[in-house]
Amino acid sequence: MQSQNDINQPGGGPWARQTSRMPDLGDIARQLQGQLQQFLSGGGFREKIIIFFLILASFVAWTSFYTVPSDSVAVVQRFGAYLKEVPPGLHFKIPLGVDVVTIVPVKRQLKQEFGFATPGASDPFQSPRGGEKELQLETQMVTGDLNAALVEWVIQYRIAEPTKFLFKVREPSETLRYVSESVMREVVGDRTVDEVITIGRQEIESEALVKMQDLSSKYEMGISIDQVQLKNINPPQPVQQSFNEVNQAQQEKEKLINEARRDYNRVIPLAEGEKDQRIREADGYSLKRINEAEGDIARFNALLEEYSKAPEVTRRRIYIETLQEVMPNLRSKIIVDEQTRSILPLLNLDQLRGR
Repeated sequence: MQSQNDINQPGGGPWARQTSRMPDLGDIARQLQGQLQQFLSGGGFREKIIIFFLILASFVAWTSFYTVPSDSVAVVQRFGAYLKEVPPGLHFKIPLGVDVVTIVPVKRQLKQEFGFATPGASDPFQSPRGGEKELQLETQMVTGDLNAALVEWVIQYRIAEPTKFLFKVREPSETLRYVSESVMREVVGDRTVDEVITIGRQEIESEALVKMQDLSSKYEMGISIDQVQLKNINPPQPVQQSFNEVNQAQQEKEKLINEARRDYNRVIPLAEGEKDQRIREADGYSLKRINEAEGDIARFNALLEEYSKAPEVTRRRIYIETLQEVMPNLRSKIIVDEQTRSILPLLNLDQLRGR
């Protein structure tokens, strides 16, 4: 059975006549030839023919079955022409090169890295084929304001249509690298260096994803791009220190703005609450005074009405009620009669009140 990474090997695909994992026919022929020579050198000719056919039948039976992993499908070609797609599991094929099986990992998420390389990657198209020079060339881009930036990014993709991936484009994985690099240079070239390095990362990722998927569909590569993620975006080395200082200043600016907003959110709502409280207290006091005034008016009008009916009686009643309110608050009380010139005996009201 073919290795799952065989489809990504240079020169891979149906053009390289990839098959399921089979031994080299030349080696097998040489082994059979050596065994036949041994058989022919000793023993009967009939026995040797029988053993030869048994070995040939075993070889044919062994190469007639293949297994497709659970995360893949198999594309079967008969005499070089597309025949069918086979789901995971154990399957039968016509041996001796009649049916050629190519394993395609449709459920596995693959990725390509630009500007850096992960050590030990099994996929040759995951990283640039060249060395350090090729990595530097991939990252060097010109922004819309004619500044330079070093951009590193990663794309994650899946093989959505195995037949298009194998037969429509000769090197789909390598073509995807070219498409990704072209789109990223276009998207970065439409923005200023400040946007690329600071605030425009998410917008660049979204726009690049859409454009890469459109080109992949246009070229019928059979690839579905899941994510485009920017890794490191730096200015060129000679001006990197200056850009770092600018970024630090911008971060300090954002910090001060956030602190001011924090203080604003702490002080202003409190002041707004106190203002509302004062307004409500004033409204309550105003309503209280109005109600008291209206009550006094109603009481005065009622008293005036009764006074109009019996003035003398009302006057005396008011006089007596007033004395009842005033007298208990006086310490010394002297009662004088107009018809007499001497002081009348004092009625000790304080003692009576105390009792």
